[in-house]
Amino acid sequence: MSPDAIETELAQFDTRSRQATQAGAQAFAQLLKLAEERDSGQIPRIARFLAASYNGRAFPFDLFELRAVDIAISDDMLCCLDALRWGRADLHTLVPDGDARVRAVIERWGLRWPSEC
Repeated sequence: MSPDAIETELAQFDTRSRQATQAGAQAFAQLLKLAEERDSGQIPRIARFLAASYNGRAFPFDLFELRAVDIAISDDMLCCLDALRWGRADLHTLVPDGDARVRAVIERWGLRWPSEC
């Protein structure tokens, strides 16, 4: 592969990465807002997803949960996963007060940190 082709490919990856991160941040903010403000059967799944994206070791997430939420919600989850794949930033750092808000969602929905079990 020529140096010019390598440069072009790197530029394309950078563009994809930035776009995925921006879309993931918006999707994460929407999911976070739902988990903070709503109370329906889908919201505990959203809370578990947010917790897993915050700390996957402490809060594992079964990907089959994507089948149990509305399409718009699962689309947002997939955007978050794409952003995480590119690894530019932890999603909670891209929303205002993200750390505190995710921790509050974890508490609100009764999710337990491993040391609390």
